This record gives sequence, structure tokens and C-alpha cells, in this order.
Amino acid sequence: MLTLTGNKAVVTEDVKGLAATFMNAPFPHVQHIHINGLGMCPTTSADKNGDGVISTTEGGPAYGGIGTTLSVSGDTSPAAGTDIKIAPSGASFHYARTITLDAATTASIKAGKAVIVVHGIDPATLSAKAQGEPSDLVPSLPLAATSPALCGPLAVSQMAAVPSGSVNTGGGGTSGLQDPWLFAVGAGLAAAAGGVLVLRRRTSVEK
Repeated sequence: MLTLTGNKAVVTEDVKGLAATFMNAPFPHVQHIHINGLGMCPTTSADKNGDGVISTTEGGPAYGGIGTTLSVSGDTSPAAGTDIKIAPSGASFHYARTITLDAATTASIKAGKAVIVVHGIDPATLSAKAQGEPSDLVPSLPLAATSPALCGPLAVSQMAAVPSGSVNTGGGGTSGLQDPWLFAVGAGLAAAAGGVLVLRRRTSVEK
């Protein structure tokens, strides 16, 4: 869920099915709101080198660059985009944070051009070729560490209530909201199990 009031975003996520460990520690999953691309997730045709993985840069034309880093603390700018020390971690996690968005990210969300990307896939699921490749973002890390695991464009639709159910459909209520707008995020990439995030924007109504 993302409730946007002005440029203040209250973000909550419940994620499961991701890679669990990396170098005997919880696997860090850097995540971002990507902007200034096509507002979509890449297809398999984006895998230009044929290693079976859509790397972050291969997917870039579809979802764009980092607008906001969804870190657990501290910096939320693009500069923090690969800082694994402030990323959520593990196979599943609950994420909740209030973030001040910059003008570009706010505009992309409202225009339906923003995309949520969660990075970090299980190296064991990759081809032998991909397992031997370095990250295209941080060469000291393996390719799996920074490649997209989940991706979903924020598709705008006006609804009377947030869908109910498990993390695959989102959840929550609209109590206190006026004219809520829901931003439904599409299914994740095939590389990892995932669900749908539902984001909503609060709009003001003059009485």
C-alpha cells in the first residue's frame, strides 16, 4: 500500500517467496520506485546476452531509472539504490515507512508511469553462465544480488475499496479516504515468487 498525500508517501509492503540467504546472512533486497522509462516491466526479449536473466540495466528501458529508494532507514534518494545495509532482507519481510518523494517520482506515480522493482534473486536458480557473471551495478557482487526479482507497473484504477485477500491481491481498508485512487502493481518476474502490491492516493475534496 502506498498512500500519497502531496509528496508524502506512506508505504507498506508484505513480501514473501524471495531468496533467503546470501553469504550466510539474510539476503538483502534493494527496492525502488523506478521512473522515466516506459512504465512497464521488461519481457524476456530484454535478455540481450542470453544468460536467462534480465539484469537491471537490460530492464532499464522498460522501467527507467531509480526515482526513490525504498530503504528501511536513512537515505531514500537514488544514491542509496545499491546500499544493501539499508535494504529489507530475507525470504519474506514486512516493510513500512513514510517517505518524502521528489517531484519526479510524484509526477510519475500520478501519471501511471512508475514501476516498483525489488532486486535480488537466488543464484541457485540461474544458469551456469549467469552464476559466473558479476552484477552490472556493483561488479564486486554476483549478478543475482542486484538483478530484478519482482517487478510491477503502478496501474491506476479508481475503485470503491482495496481488494481483499492475501498478499497476491493486496489488503486493507479505505476508512477515512475520500475518492481513493488505487495503484495496482502487476505480477512479479518469473525469477521469483511474488504477488501484487496495491497502492492508493488520497485526494482532497472541498466541502
